[in-house]
Amino acid sequence: MTISFGFLSTYPPTQCGLATFTASLLGALTSPIGGDRAGVVRLVESPVYADRPEVVGHLLVNASGAETSAAAMLDRHDVVIVQHEYGIFGGADGENLLPLLRRLRTPVIVVLHTVLARPTVHQREVLEQVVALAGAAVTMTEAARARLVLQYDVDPDKITVIPHGAPERPPLRLLSTKGEPTILTWGLLGPGKGIEWAIGGLRLVRHLLPRPRYVIAGQTHPKVLIEQGEAYRLMLYARIRALGLGGLVTFERAYLDQVRLDRLIGRADVVLLPYDSPDQATSGVLVEALAAHKPVIATAFPHAQELLGDGAGLLVPHRDPSAIGAAIKRVLTEPDLVADMYDKARQIAQGTQWSAVAARYRKLAATLLSRTPVPL
Repeated sequence: MTISFGFLSTYPPTQCGLATFTASLLGALTSPIGGDRAGVVRLVESPVYADRPEVVGHLLVNASGAETSAAAMLDRHDVVIVQHEYGIFGGADGENLLPLLRRLRTPVIVVLHTVLARPTVHQREVLEQVVALAGAAVTMTEAARARLVLQYDVDPDKITVIPHGAPERPPLRLLSTKGEPTILTWGLLGPGKGIEWAIGGLRLVRHLLPRPRYVIAGQTHPKVLIEQGEAYRLMLYARIRALGLGGLVTFERAYLDQVRLDRLIGRADVVLLPYDSPDQATSGVLVEALAAHKPVIATAFPHAQELLGDGAGLLVPHRDPSAIGAAIKRVLTEPDLVADMYDKARQIAQGTQWSAVAARYRKLAATLLSRTPVPL
């Protein structure tokens, strides 16, 4: 059975994780192997008069009455997949999504990219209503599902765990013994990334030979740029100078498309995720790093604990430069440890390829359709 999927999300050329996620899932569903059809209603903050062919319409954020036409366009599909994040739909805590969901007559799968451990009263109410109005809700980790079921008033039977997808790629090289080993952190830059702690940890390995190189890749998050300018990046520059690490740290400031990102990941020997938040339930960067079979060092946020706990990576405390430095040193000097991490990452990666993830969304959609009454 061919299914027509309608997506409601940000979408390229918008530069954010949700846009990339939606494009990847849509591509896997509509590939020759997937065989389904799809259209996107793209969230935008100003009018757009030309777009990609798969974009069937736009939802202008905070525009009065915009949900009416968006719902009509989405209802032309068999199943609607909504990417949920608090900050993208307008209104307090994204509450402007709710009128649109109430208008839809098509079964809805809502993908929950953030499940807060300590929500405000209103954030809790919004998320509970979003789940209530959907036919199914997807979390990308067991930790997020457990948090949702235990701390929110939702129907547990609606919640399905489907992992974040990753590109299908051949195994990439193990730790190089030639040249400078490369430590990589990538993603949109802004407070909370924890890169200042990683820079502090680099002091502990600067005397290793060959000398490691730390690559920080990604532009400043567009919303951070509007609100704070480049203050975070400038703080990192100052920290690097103060610690005398100028020769060890490189910034790649451009937004990375998948081809350039694959090339960068391929050159990396270690992927470092030094995030500040202990509540981060999902990390696409973590999934992509493991899909590339790379050694990973991450702070102990829930998704990292879930995926790295069996040895696919090293977990370190939050905001702890000494622990980060010690973990980097282990990965750069213990080849047996790296080989074991490689094997564990390869096992995890088998279930996170986008084709496998898309198949699980297709199965969930078919289940929803089987429960939906046929209109008279």
